[in-house]
Amino acid sequence: QLHVVESGGGLVQPGGSLRLSCAANGFTLDYYAIGWFRQAPGKEREGVSCISRSDGSTNYADSVKGRFTISRDNAKNTVFLQMNGLKPEDTAVYYCAPRRSSCSGAPIGPWGQGTQVTVSS
Repeated sequence: QLHVVESGGGLVQPGGSLRLSCAANGFTLDYYAIGWFRQAPGKEREGVSCISRSDGSTNYADSVKGRFTISRDNAKNTVFLQMNGLKPEDTAVYYCAPRRSSCSGAPIGPWGQGTQVTVSS
């Protein structure tokens, strides 16, 4: 099992910014593609962004393109999600997870606790 710990969430006004962190617990993150996901109340969990293992290429959901940036710091064994221009519809619990083989692969559990992001005035 590959355990991760998410942090950095909070309450922010519309238009504000947050930086989420995904830390690996007992394994090396740069061996894997890492995805960020979110789950809003009453909705299914959805993919937000992913960074590949091989060349560091990234992808984003259309809803966050141009506002969110995923990055990794292998020295810190951490992946970040910089979120700018936050909107109320970004409110959700955010999770990260390693993915099998590539950003097209299924997330590898177990899911962490997640970190709550609330965008509200």
